[in-house]
Amino acid sequence: MNPAESFVRANGIDHHVLEWNPGGERTFVLAHGFLDIAWSWKWVAERLADAGARVVAFDWRGHGESSWIGDGGYYHFADYVLDLDELLPALGIERAHLVGHSMGGTAVALYAGTRPDVPITVTLVEGLGPPSHGVDILPDRYGSFLRSVRAVRSAKRQVLPDLDAAVTRLAAQNPGLPDEVGRFVAERATRPGPEGHGYVWRFDPLHRTTSPTAFQAEAFHAFLGHIASPTLYVCGDQGFRLPDERQRLDKLKKLAFVEFAGTGHMIHWFRPAELSAELLRFAVQT
Repeated sequence: MNPAESFVRANGIDHHVLEWNPGGERTFVLAHGFLDIAWSWKWVAERLADAGARVVAFDWRGHGESSWIGDGGYYHFADYVLDLDELLPALGIERAHLVGHSMGGTAVALYAGTRPDVPITVTLVEGLGPPSHGVDILPDRYGSFLRSVRAVRSAKRQVLPDLDAAVTRLAAQNPGLPDEVGRFVAERATRPGPEGHGYVWRFDPLHRTTSPTAFQAEAFHAFLGHIASPTLYVCGDQGFRLPDERQRLDKLKKLAFVEFAGTGHMIHWFRPAELSAELLRFAVQT
């Protein structure tokens, strides 16, 4: 099943949107993680659509085929929250099952905590935020921010010699990745390089810089505590697990928990059938 592709303007950004089965009885909105793309959800989205759901996946700002922020701008979680708050009504979505992976899960959690009035359910796929930092690191972090942004502005994009190099990079970061998955994602996460030579990743290089903001668990706890909707947390026993995971989960009022054995961070690539089944089960129960 091939999705419909479109660009939807929200919060000044042209968001690349994929939609499967637009007439489905319930709506899932799938939010990808850091440096990932909407197409990464293909194997989950197709299964949800086959089960009768409408499925929407989109590229966050500065990712995939969505707009970059442009000169003088930067990427903050507050921007993602506002993007999502404007993107949902732009897509005619009033009720939805929001699913976020990794960074996308963090953004979804912040949105749900900010808008507890919106009728949604939330699934966080290893999306409980990055490790927490104290405020003492902020002066050094601001210095790193200045240096890294200037370095990106002055540097040439790294050019991969061919598509195979992109596939190899993904496979090295995700041992055991099926070749068909890696190749499919690599084809859509890259574009031709300068003058048509080689390939470059589609994401804005600014994402590779040091954010000036130190992530603070105490602040994130407040957002988690404001989430009124049922929330499913999905993780892999070999994935990205935080030392304070339990404390963060305890802030969620209506929590369901699923752990996949023998699975790492990219659950939607390695276990799409099982993940889709859990999403459908949770949606039916709520």
